[in-house]
Amino acid sequence: MINKKILGLIGLAARARKLCFGADSVEERANKGKVKLLIIAEDASKRTKDKFNKISEKQKIPIIIKGEIEILSKAIGKSNKAIIGIEDINLSNEIQKINNGGETIG
Repeated sequence: MINKKILGLIGLAARARKLCFGADSVEERANKGKVKLLIIAEDASKRTKDKFNKISEKQKIPIIIKGEIEILSKAIGKSNKAIIGIEDINLSNEIQKINNGGETIG
């Protein structure tokens, strides 16, 4: 289950146009060094998870595997998106902090 605060921050990143989604787009942006955090749905294919784990290691990008495709897609106002790349370092840090058990201020 993915935290509602994380979904809120993903939605905020979408409205601020600070994210990319879809395998091709995320891969391209990650290889250019633009992606600060990868979020992959738990129900994404094994091939997708393996591919982005390799990209994560190569580019030294933190990765979170959480939530379902439907929930992550809804958070960004799209459908059927198994992978999201967060491009804003502050949002990335905040999402990681919440995911690791820390709370946001407020």
